[in-house]
Amino acid sequence: MSKNNLILIYLLCGGVYFTQGIEGLPSMSLFFYLKETLHLDVSKIMYLSLITSIAWGVKPIYGYFIDNYLTKKKWIIISLIGSLGICLYLGLNSFLILPILILLMSIMSLTTAVRDVTVDSIMCVEGKESNSCDKIQTIQWTALTIASIIVSLGGGYIADHFSYKIAYLCLIPIYLIIIAIVLRYKSKKQKYYTTCEDCVEPEVGCQVCEEIKKPTILESICSYKELFTNKQFLLGAAFLFVYNFAPGFGTPLMFIQRDVFKWSGTFMGIISAISSGLGIIGAVLYFKYSKKINVKKCLFWSVFFVGLTNLCYLYFTPISAIVYSCIFSVLGMFIFLNMMSFMAKSTLPGKEATSFALLCSVNNLAGTFSTLVGAWLFPLIGLKCIIIIATCSAFLSLPILKRLEIK
Repeated sequence: MSKNNLILIYLLCGGVYFTQGIEGLPSMSLFFYLKETLHLDVSKIMYLSLITSIAWGVKPIYGYFIDNYLTKKKWIIISLIGSLGICLYLGLNSFLILPILILLMSIMSLTTAVRDVTVDSIMCVEGKESNSCDKIQTIQWTALTIASIIVSLGGGYIADHFSYKIAYLCLIPIYLIIIAIVLRYKSKKQKYYTTCEDCVEPEVGCQVCEEIKKPTILESICSYKELFTNKQFLLGAAFLFVYNFAPGFGTPLMFIQRDVFKWSGTFMGIISAISSGLGIIGAVLYFKYSKKINVKKCLFWSVFFVGLTNLCYLYFTPISAIVYSCIFSVLGMFIFLNMMSFMAKSTLPGKEATSFALLCSVNNLAGTFSTLVGAWLFPLIGLKCIIIIATCSAFLSLPILKRLEIK
């Protein structure tokens, strides 16, 4: 692969991840709108968050269609145009009822999830060809972190001085720039080959491997049965779900920051930006020491870290909130990247893109159910009891981790 083509891949993958991060720009002003204009309580806002995030729980389905229909370039363009249209509608429409908002947010989540699966697939294909998967992933997550810092600062300012409409209109130039970058990318046409005894994977240049017809829908679906029969893969998926599942209490903490601490949107954004910036330190540390880290041992100790951080929120003051945000972001990024490494090691040979998407979906579903359970429990038992339950649930993943064989 030429240097120019590789740079284009960097721009494409980094740009799509930056777009995914910058799409959070309206989140704080939208939260204020739901809380202070529509007067929705904690549970209702958490339920709405649950509904609009469902699309992230079924990413392998998108992966199947992306692998078998159209091209990856077309899928990204379609998703960007869909998001662009929603932003125009939300930014220019002065009359908006809650059911329409929920529908549009769900579609927006769908277009972003499709784009995420597609660009991860490009990263796998192009990265393996150029032996640069690690570099592409570094660029992706750096771009996402930079976007999150912009969102923290800009989103807070917009929430204090404008409305969510301005935030959505600000996204339009970003979509247009990324569309221009994607249009320059040339998708590779997928081919299907048999595999001879000497080839681990089908080789285009091999004299024995013969090109065959594209499999039928039924044949292609059946070929993925290994995802549901491989014991270690299933154990890895189970560990991910249990590890990430705990009653959510993030939204109640935001209510405390807003109503008790009297924090402005701008100040909340500054704290979030500092937290994201410090997270880069965790990424640098992991990049430097990743070759020396035992992934399984790191996962083991991270369980205790998660339990400890949850327990800390029993003492929540303006000072402690800032301290938690700063300290936990550094260690949290380190642990997150280790988890990503675990997920990459757990993918099945020849089905890396689909199996990785499936593990991501398990991860996202755990978060979705966490929000659902937190929304249900909050009015029944209160914040402190939810925190205690979340602390205890963190240790349920240890028996599964013990059975995992991580290379």
